[in-house]
Amino acid sequence: MRHDEWVRRDAAVVWHGFTQMAAYAENRPVVVERAEGRELIDVEGRRYLDAISSLWVTTLGHCVPELDDAVRAQLARGAHTTMLGNGNRTVVELSEALARVVPVDDPHFLYASDGACAVEQALKIAWQFWVNRGEPRRTFLAFGGAYHGDTIGALSLGDGGFGTEIFDPLRFAVLRAPGFDDPACFDVAASMVAAHAGELAAVVVEPLVQGAAGMRVADPADLARLGEACRAHGVLLVCDEVATGFGRTGTLFASQQCGLRPDLLCLGKGLTAGYLAMSATVASGPVFDAFLGEDLGPRTLYHGHSYGGNALAAAVALRHLELIEAWDVLANVRERSAELRGLLDDRVAPHPAVREVRLCGLMGGVELAPPREGLRWGRRVCAAAVDRGVLLRPLGDVVVLVPPLTVTSREVHRIVDVLAAAIDETAGTP
Repeated sequence: MRHDEWVRRDAAVVWHGFTQMAAYAENRPVVVERAEGRELIDVEGRRYLDAISSLWVTTLGHCVPELDDAVRAQLARGAHTTMLGNGNRTVVELSEALARVVPVDDPHFLYASDGACAVEQALKIAWQFWVNRGEPRRTFLAFGGAYHGDTIGALSLGDGGFGTEIFDPLRFAVLRAPGFDDPACFDVAASMVAAHAGELAAVVVEPLVQGAAGMRVADPADLARLGEACRAHGVLLVCDEVATGFGRTGTLFASQQCGLRPDLLCLGKGLTAGYLAMSATVASGPVFDAFLGEDLGPRTLYHGHSYGGNALAAAVALRHLELIEAWDVLANVRERSAELRGLLDDRVAPHPAVREVRLCGLMGGVELAPPREGLRWGRRVCAAAVDRGVLLRPLGDVVVLVPPLTVTSREVHRIVDVLAAAIDETAGTP
C-alpha cells in the first residue's frame, strides 16, 4: 500500500496531538512502518535519520537488542501489577538504581505515564506539603517561556503559547519571572522568592534548557543562585527534567551541572529510552516525611494512576540506566555536542537566514530569520530536510536538533549537511 493511502487511512481515524488535522495530509507526514538503529523506515521503504529522537524520548536508538531482551524477560514475569498499596520487584529495583544517581536527597519515587503527569504530581505534592505542615501556601513561581506539559496544572505553570489562551479560565495564576532570554531573569526570580517566600509553595524551573521555548539556554551559575535563594527562604524547588534528564545535556541530569539538589524532580521522556510511557516525580526525604501519619489519615497523598509503576516500563528503564553507564553514553554526548557546535558555527550560524544557534549537549535549536511573518520557514526547512532523509521538527521558526545520545560523527555531519541545504532551499524561495 502506498504512502498516500496510509495517510488517508490515518486521517480517517487518528487525531494527532499538536496537529491541525484539516491540514495533516498536506503537510507530508512520515508514516513509519518500522525503525532500526537511529533511522525510521516509512511504509514505502524510505529511510530517515531520527534527528528529533521521536520527540526527545529515544536515547540509544530504536530496536536496541539489550532493551528488547529486557522487555521480553519482564513479559515472562508479568506485564503489570498495581502499585496502589502493593509493590513490584522490578519497580523496587528500578527505584533503588535511580536513587543512587538522582540529585535528590533521600529520594522516593512516585510513578506516572508522561512528563505532564509528573509535573502535575509535583504541584499536588508541593501544595499538600505545606498543608500537612499547617502553613498552607497558595502560589507557584515559574518562568517566562516555560513549558511543563498540557494538563491543566502543568499548563498553568507554562507561559502560554500553543493555543493555550482558550483554557485561560481554567489555569491558575502564577508568579512569573522573565524567560531565559532575559539575562536578569534569575536575579529577578531570586528577588521574587525573597519577597513572596511566605506564600510560595514552590519554584518550578527547567534546568539549563527551556526546550519548548526554542532551546533557550541558561548559565549554570545563575541556576545555582536560584537554588540558594530557595534554600535561604525555605521555598521548595521543583526541577522539571522531563526533557533534560538521562544524559541529554551531557550529564545524567542537568541539575548536576548547576549544583542543584531539588526538593522535587520530574522525570520522563528518556526514562525508558523511548520504549514505553513512564515518568516519575522524585521527592526528597523531608518532603516525603511530611506525608507520613495515621493510616488513611489527612496526611496521605490521595493520588495514583492505574498504570503508574508499570513493570514492563520499569524493566526497560532499569536496563537503560545500566547501558548508559556500560556504553559510556555521556562521553559520546559531550564529544558529539562539541562536534555539532563546531559544524553549526561553521556551516549554519553565518547564514543570513539564521538569527541564532543555541546548543546544550544534544539539545539544539537553530532560530531562523525570515524577512517577514507568515512564511513558516521553520516548517518549510524541516520539510526540505525530510525530503533529504533527515527527520526534523520546528518550534515556530526554530528548527530543533535533538538526535539520539548514541548519534555518530558521520550522522552529525549528515544532519548539518542536510540542514544547511534545507535552509539554502527555503531562504532562496520567495
